[in-house]
Amino acid sequence: MNARERLIEAAASRVLISDGAFGTQIQERKLTEEDYAGDLGLKADQKGNNDILALTRPDVIADITRAYLDAGSDVVSTNTFSANRISQADYAAEDKVAAINIASGRIARELCDEYEAKDGRPRFIAGAIGPTNKTLSLSPDVEDPGFREIDFDELTAVYKEQAAALIEGGCDFILIETVFDTLNAKAGVMAVKQLEAELGREVPVMISMTLTDLSGRNLSGHTVEAFWYAVRHAKPVTIGLNCSFGADQLRPHVKVLSSLADTLIMAYPNAGLPNELGEYDEMPDTTASLVRQWAEGGQVNILGGCCGSSPAHIKAIAEAVKDLEPRKIPSPETAMRLSGLEAFVVAA
Repeated sequence: MNARERLIEAAASRVLISDGAFGTQIQERKLTEEDYAGDLGLKADQKGNNDILALTRPDVIADITRAYLDAGSDVVSTNTFSANRISQADYAAEDKVAAINIASGRIARELCDEYEAKDGRPRFIAGAIGPTNKTLSLSPDVEDPGFREIDFDELTAVYKEQAAALIEGGCDFILIETVFDTLNAKAGVMAVKQLEAELGREVPVMISMTLTDLSGRNLSGHTVEAFWYAVRHAKPVTIGLNCSFGADQLRPHVKVLSSLADTLIMAYPNAGLPNELGEYDEMPDTTASLVRQWAEGGQVNILGGCCGSSPAHIKAIAEAVKDLEPRKIPSPETAMRLSGLEAFVVAA
């Protein structure tokens, strides 16, 4: 079986567990500039460039990944949220993009293979691609609404470079995550489709939207429903929501998406909302009890955590949902009927 088939088979028997935040775990280690920069000889300071640690402190990334696997993760992501040419330009590290992604993929691959060999339980790797700090839908200049810092083809090329390196590193899926601009996500999908054509095989994608307000829209103004229908053609192996808010605030939006999507639902909220210092105080048991409600409602297939979450949060989530049935994927016809689009399609 290929990776898509293996994941769907695993998710049919139980709620799967993904991992939690990397940034929070890295910050706790109080790394120095020397840790980040290593001997790469880059011209700019590297402190804060979490992605480059795959090259300079691979032991740190391996330790964090191992902690999530120990906590019960079935799906781990690579520490590559900003490992693209646009984001790495802030650190004068554009020429390290391929190396960072390959190295991060290999760290995760080695550990997942090790854990799967021990107990026979499948482990999967999601190659994480963040949204960059550029948007295709909105102008950064309030006096020039038509201005864009980047165009679709350029962003597609940026995503393709990263995706190719992640696949070379051994990732099973490409995770286009924290999508605040739907058009950016479509550029990511295009990049993967181009890569598929070159490789001559499927490169399955996971797609995860982030909401910017409690009404349930992203920055480019799309609702959860609109977002799903904008990316459904990509046939993602998972669709979901991450970051945004805590589990309590995401609950109604997860429910809506669950009723629409004829694929797996993966949700990984923040550990509550940040306090006045920007820190996350929500305890693991609280997060776990909130996402358990989603699982009890048959709304999710894969659960994890985003900002502020830790291995302790993942362990608590895994324990909270271990006895619950996973969401049943609706047929395309059922999903269309529940969405209210059936009559529209028939009329058309």
